[in-house]
Amino acid sequence: MDDLRDKYIDLIANAGDEASLEDLRVQAVGKKGEISLKMRELGKMTPEERQIMGPKLNALKDEINTALSAKKEALADAALNERLKAEWLDVTLPARDARVGTIHPVSQVIEEVTTIFADMGFSVAEGPQIDTDFYNFDALNIPGHHPARAEMDTFYMHRAEGDNRPPHVLRTHTSPVQIRSMEEHGAPLRIICPGRVYRADYDQTHTPMFHQVEGLAIDKNISMANLKWVLEEFFSAYFGTTVKTRFRASHFPFTEPSAEVDIQCQWKDGSVVVGEGDDWLEVLGSGMVHPKVLAAGGIDPDEWQGFAFGMGIDRIAMLKYGIPDLRAFFDSDLRWLRHYGFASLDVPTIRGGLSR
Repeated sequence: MDDLRDKYIDLIANAGDEASLEDLRVQAVGKKGEISLKMRELGKMTPEERQIMGPKLNALKDEINTALSAKKEALADAALNERLKAEWLDVTLPARDARVGTIHPVSQVIEEVTTIFADMGFSVAEGPQIDTDFYNFDALNIPGHHPARAEMDTFYMHRAEGDNRPPHVLRTHTSPVQIRSMEEHGAPLRIICPGRVYRADYDQTHTPMFHQVEGLAIDKNISMANLKWVLEEFFSAYFGTTVKTRFRASHFPFTEPSAEVDIQCQWKDGSVVVGEGDDWLEVLGSGMVHPKVLAAGGIDPDEWQGFAFGMGIDRIAMLKYGIPDLRAFFDSDLRWLRHYGFASLDVPTIRGGLSR
């Protein structure tokens, strides 16, 4: 018994690595190890012999396991010491800057859009997100049978029994702000209306709540040519490159004539590159303000005329900053915001870039 103990204690003490130590553990106390085999022999002994040999074998097994654990810990400590000698860390270096918060891409793009249009003389107008169906539909020449007025497309506010107020909706666009601005300020007028809007839709390119910016310019000699110039100036400033636009005839109840606006682009490595190539991407709707809309805003359509346009802020943010899914703007975690967010010192310049 003593010879067996001395043998393994010596071998354990001289083990050079964890692999050798594991081999010794198997040889000594594994299922077929020498000590394990001797413990199996206890069943063949007389009761008197078992009373003597049992405690000795158990004590030997415990001693070998203790030696194995101690040696394993010593080998780990030695490996750590060698690693510390090889590695080097300058603890006097300053810590990395920790960004305690970031600006959401939507907020950043609203600032960029506002900055660019401000340089062209547009002021910012705001209005309620819950509005009457008059401002959201009637004043914009949207008839009662129009699909947009159906409950499957628009969120209507609950009305208690006996409530005789006009129906209220979560605004489906920021166009009601245009009507309110015309009522308040009259003509001439030059505004943009950024803000949240709501529609009953949800997929990769639509969400029930999203952000929109609309523009309105009213004067005596304004035309579609002015509209085209304003949009090309905006897109060139926003994307930081010359961007051509293409107008396609369309129909909107609140403009006449109406046009869908495409911007020049090309697909490269699965992404859209704006301002080059032979492809076109639809980005907004526009047109000359319908005379009935001017009249609803208290402006004489025989004396004044104007243009209007509207685009999704979330979508132009996706285009510029390579965000693949519109839904990510509203249901992502802090890791997404750290990746796509902006530091508080990232200030938009008039050319659509960022400066610090």
